[in-house]
Amino acid sequence: MMRTLKVALLGCGVVGSEVARIMTTHAADLEARIGAPVELAGVAVRRAGRPRPGVPEHLVTTDAEALAKREDIDVVIEVIGGIEPARSLILSAFESGASVVSANKALLAADGAALHAAASKAGADLYYEAAVAGAIPLVRPLRESLAGDKVNRVLGIVNGTTNFILDKMDSTGAGYSEALEEATALGYAEADPTADVEGFDAAAKAAILAGIAFHTRVTADDVFREGITEVTAADIASAKAMGCVVKLLAICERSRDENGEESVTARVHPAMIPLSHPLASVRGAYNAVFVEADAAGQLMFYGPGAGGSPTASAVLGDLVAVCRNKVAGATGPGESAYAQLTVNPMDDVVTRYHVSLDVADKAGVLAQVATVFAEHGVSIDTVRQQGRDGDASLVVVTHRATDAALSATVAELRTLDHVRGVASIMRVEGE
Repeated sequence: MMRTLKVALLGCGVVGSEVARIMTTHAADLEARIGAPVELAGVAVRRAGRPRPGVPEHLVTTDAEALAKREDIDVVIEVIGGIEPARSLILSAFESGASVVSANKALLAADGAALHAAASKAGADLYYEAAVAGAIPLVRPLRESLAGDKVNRVLGIVNGTTNFILDKMDSTGAGYSEALEEATALGYAEADPTADVEGFDAAAKAAILAGIAFHTRVTADDVFREGITEVTAADIASAKAMGCVVKLLAICERSRDENGEESVTARVHPAMIPLSHPLASVRGAYNAVFVEADAAGQLMFYGPGAGGSPTASAVLGDLVAVCRNKVAGATGPGESAYAQLTVNPMDDVVTRYHVSLDVADKAGVLAQVATVFAEHGVSIDTVRQQGRDGDASLVVVTHRATDAALSATVAELRTLDHVRGVASIMRVEGE
């Protein structure tokens, strides 16, 4: 019989406590699936003395470093979050020969290369399915199932909080503040929702997805980020008028220049997508990711993207995989960054735009605005003008143009005498 594999759990919050519960209640099933018994050997917490149902008191310690360094530990599960002390603890685990399962998107997006290098040096595994989209199987399909294919685009809703807020604004007509208040009351938004509503959470996930999909190192700093705090009820209404809905999207894609050189971009921002697109129907706090590959075609991954049980499911899936590797005396796939593609800035991204202008309701304004767009090489698809008491709103939807060209266009529009202001600018995706 194979010896018992010992697991250290760093963190026992919403996710960690659920991991501990499942390991205890499903011990026999886990042993059968792994081919060896697996034992929770220690649980590191910030503060001892709190009741932790299902976690034996004798396993609890506040010395996370000592637990991570224990020589008898086979696998360390890290669900602390943040950069430090998580980074140091993971590196200590590798130095002691343990494999690591992590749900830490921020750390992986900031320093994934160093963590992968440490794992490789130690001959250990680094698995992190739970770092992106909770229970949705996404990292492993990209890293393994599609390893023989060429992924061209990853387009997804990867933050449940922002999707709930935007969905509520769309379905009820609520403003941003009102929708955020409801999300907080229901537990979808943290007391400080900055990481979610400003796009930091989604940007970290986009960096991880882009790195895996394109075999290129991409960090959170490489990802263009724009949150949803400036999205208004008027934006939502404009989207409806176009047969669209507004979503916060993580978009990772590869492109080829006129010389045939490939590069990639990664960005997170609100965008209008047509109701016919599969992502348009993703409601509430759910996540979904749309993958486009050469041979596989279009694939859709959908499900709960956060929460204790869904995230714990992903952690346990990784634990089983890592423990199976231990039993087999092998390791799973490590970092694949051989392509080393250039990561382009947002200025080079080509997409469509929805631009809403406040203008004077006078003859010639439309012609003046159209001339500015033309001078900067931005082709107009449609224009809608509504006047009221000497003022008017002018909505321009463009054909595809670079972000740099659109920015230059808007800068000049602001100088026109009859343009009172730029009410909003939003990208149009999914077509």
